[in-house]
Amino acid sequence: MEAPLAKDFASSHLFFKPESRGLTAAELEACKSLQRDFSALVAQVDPLQPWRTPNAERHTTIPLARLPLEWLCRVGGSGGFEPWEASILHLAWTQAVAPQAESPEAWLVRGGAGAVAQRLASTLEAQAPGCLLLNRAVQAIVQNSHGVYLVDSSGERHHAASAIVAIPPPLRLAIRFEPALPAALSSLLQRSPMGAMIKILAIYARPFWREQGLNGLGSGDLPFLELTADSGPPEGQPAVLAGFIAGERALRLGAMPALQRRQLVIDDLVAYWGPEAAKPLELVEQDWNKEPWSGGAFTSFVIPGTWTGPARLVAANHGRVIWAGSEASPRWPGYFEGAIEAGERAAATALGELPAN
Repeated sequence: MEAPLAKDFASSHLFFKPESRGLTAAELEACKSLQRDFSALVAQVDPLQPWRTPNAERHTTIPLARLPLEWLCRVGGSGGFEPWEASILHLAWTQAVAPQAESPEAWLVRGGAGAVAQRLASTLEAQAPGCLLLNRAVQAIVQNSHGVYLVDSSGERHHAASAIVAIPPPLRLAIRFEPALPAALSSLLQRSPMGAMIKILAIYARPFWREQGLNGLGSGDLPFLELTADSGPPEGQPAVLAGFIAGERALRLGAMPALQRRQLVIDDLVAYWGPEAAKPLELVEQDWNKEPWSGGAFTSFVIPGTWTGPARLVAANHGRVIWAGSEASPRWPGYFEGAIEAGERAAATALGELPAN
């Protein structure tokens, strides 16, 4: 159903005005009550030491009231996990460090996110030809008081003052470290899986939703597609609706034959946007769970007990091995902003390891 947007996320029911969604009085009160309780919990979370947050409990048995929190787990910037896979503490932490209320995905990158990496690569190659080595997975990082050397999949060694590791947390376990990682850090990485996520891009001849005065944002508890958003440029060409399938839904859909997957996605697009959504010119399906260098969704999550267990025992870095990547940021982890801030901090630390001239 169509509904007007709320003025702010905190008072909304997944972006929309609760009063406009045809809820019963009991559903409306349950939604508002749980939203208030969760907002109060988020306000208590220490972003750097979330284990200090008081315990939280489940407050409602009405499914519609729980939907916003479940949606935040799966597609709300938190990492593509189901509510039972993490704790309410972890979900509250994700909103304390990267609040959905601040509309973090309001801007798009013209040319796609991949264009950022391509431009950075071009700049680096222009300044130092041959500095980028592709298809060279790091297999070992050995460090001592003088520096580090990395062994890649070709057997070649690369020496440096320090090493910045910016891959997702669970993939770090595939690297052999000397000296070995501390037990608490290994335990944290083992308890930080990547979520499950499939991204859908439906490309149409024209942005018919804009012609109807709609902005392309759709959210709901549909069989697979829980979110759509207008992903086209202001001029309307190409006309693109982006969507996300997350958590258990992504795993179930990913196991189905291609034609069945396509039809199920189109069924959900039609449920959101009507019969004109039934015939996209192209339907792009990107199953991030099959990406070997990400292993799942756009970020990781931690299983219950992690924040109050190994996470509080882990040092910032491992000697001359410096952690970066979006997950290493205490602010906006899982987003571009978090990756940039983590990279800036890692670069500053690495510069401090360089020998004086």
